[in-house]
Amino acid sequence: MPLYLTDDQSLLRDTAREFMAAEGSIASQYRKYRDMGCKDGFGHALWRQFGEMGFTGILVDEADGGLGLGHVEAGIVLEEIGRNLTPSPFLITAVTVVEALKGTALRTRWLPGILAGDTVGALAIDEGPKHRPDAIAMTAERSGNGFRLSGRKQFVVQGASADFFVVAAKADDGLTLFAVEKEARGLTVEGVRLADSSIGARLEFDDVEVDADAVIGEVGQGGIILSRVLDAGRVGAASEMVGLGSAAMEMTVEYLRQRKQFGRLIGEFQTLQHRSAHLYSELEIARAATLKAQQLLDEGREDAEMIVSVAKAKAGRVSTLAAQEGVQMHGGIGMTDEYDIGLYMKRDRVLNELFGDAGYHADKVARLNGY
Repeated sequence: MPLYLTDDQSLLRDTAREFMAAEGSIASQYRKYRDMGCKDGFGHALWRQFGEMGFTGILVDEADGGLGLGHVEAGIVLEEIGRNLTPSPFLITAVTVVEALKGTALRTRWLPGILAGDTVGALAIDEGPKHRPDAIAMTAERSGNGFRLSGRKQFVVQGASADFFVVAAKADDGLTLFAVEKEARGLTVEGVRLADSSIGARLEFDDVEVDADAVIGEVGQGGIILSRVLDAGRVGAASEMVGLGSAAMEMTVEYLRQRKQFGRLIGEFQTLQHRSAHLYSELEIARAATLKAQQLLDEGREDAEMIVSVAKAKAGRVSTLAAQEGVQMHGGIGMTDEYDIGLYMKRDRVLNELFGDAGYHADKVARLNGY
């Protein structure tokens, strides 16, 4: 497929851009919920507006009340979320959790609330300081007609606000995914404020009992679903980082056009022009790689996994470059809270770690190519 948007996708982009700029801006959302010390870190009213706009149903099949669209369309919304640093559960709930529930019996339990913007789900995968889904140690032991979950999870984004968790654990038959409600006995949720002021959580499962109906898909087949879920999350995070990098660059270029030094606009200095041009070209490469990965996922291609890792690694490095260049070109004021550019750097750090950083995915690409 060509690496540009169709007319319908362009219309969605224009709609999402206008909506996020008006309703999800840094001033009206990010700063508001950060400064009030909100325990959730995002506005539930805006999440319900996402439902009204149909954004929450982009990946939900039409038969289940959604729009039945794909990862390209979800990425369009995520790029605008990244551009405005809009705090919302969209990436985790409407992308990864929806992907986990697709085609399972549990979709009738949770999708209606997600579609309405009333329900928040969270993904409980990571257990160590880095993203290592192949090293899951949490156990799921058979207990009567169900399972007993024991172990810990961390870096559970929106975990303190979630109504339920998609949890990966090792059963006797292999890796299995479970949908665990927040009120489950033996489950402890500790909210943690992340670098970008969003709220994550650490979870402790102390012999949490769940019945067989909590299994997502089939026992022992969780690895297949998890792979699909992580690919969706990774390419979604890449889209958000492309939006973040684009906004940081635009903000910086606008500053270069206004700030004077030694009687000249600093944007006239050739070195800064070269750095800005380099950043622009890198962002376009990241955007193209991300769009290609989304198209391959939507086509169900077997080689999608590698291109998803290429996109996550490239977008991660470029968003970091955009944030760092932005702060440096702003000078010392770039790290003051008065200017928004420093907020992009903080959000970049969280998105880079989410679902694996650039190093993790560069290594994965090498392994997939036989190195």
